[in-house]
Amino acid sequence: MEIKVLFDKESIEKEFKTGWGVSFLIDDSVLFDTGENGDWLFANMQRLKVDVDRIVAVVISHHHWDHTDGLWELLNRKRGLKVYGCPHFDTDFKEKVVRFKGEFIEVESITEVTENIFITGEIKSCYKGEYISEQALMVKTVQGITVVTGCSHPGIVKIIQKVKEDFPREEINLVFGGFHLMDKERREIEIIADKLKEMGVHKVGPTHCSGCEAQLIFKERYKDGYIPINVGKILMI
Repeated sequence: MEIKVLFDKESIEKEFKTGWGVSFLIDDSVLFDTGENGDWLFANMQRLKVDVDRIVAVVISHHHWDHTDGLWELLNRKRGLKVYGCPHFDTDFKEKVVRFKGEFIEVESITEVTENIFITGEIKSCYKGEYISEQALMVKTVQGITVVTGCSHPGIVKIIQKVKEDFPREEINLVFGGFHLMDKERREIEIIADKLKEMGVHKVGPTHCSGCEAQLIFKERYKDGYIPINVGKILMI
């Protein structure tokens, strides 16, 4: 199965648009997050020859602007698209999805979006003193589970614990996306990286809000199991 990196802060070629936030296309059919800008997202889609008509669902990790602002251009181009979010997403965001003729679907617990593509459901957290809900995406393949994260506000360890509860018999092949470690001390990042290895995570691809120091630490820990994430890259899982 393929995952295309449609939006992130770095790219494999200068012709791609980059910025804050992420967007990943799984199996050409399920879009995870939409980055900060719809025009930039679609420019990258066009360069990667993405067929918008094949997209059947959008999964939003959490309702911060850098993960949602590309959504409105997508809904303009494809009305009636299913948008999977958490029950405690901001009411204004939910209503805007409906105004743009999307179908907002609340996900409380593990849900299969399409065959072998799942969402964790709402994982509760606190960010800057405020309640925030977030979800991650999981892909089941013969190599094991691939976990895709937006920002990991609940904590990347907590998210992996949830995945292991949902799939207790499966190996965790790859975890990539935002790990939200850019404001953490080095020692705390080292402990988290070691914990993921203890939990049996084979490969990692920290990007977006993970921070440069976290990327270096995970690269030191994982060596060949470290996967750089850049716009334009296609991951085979």
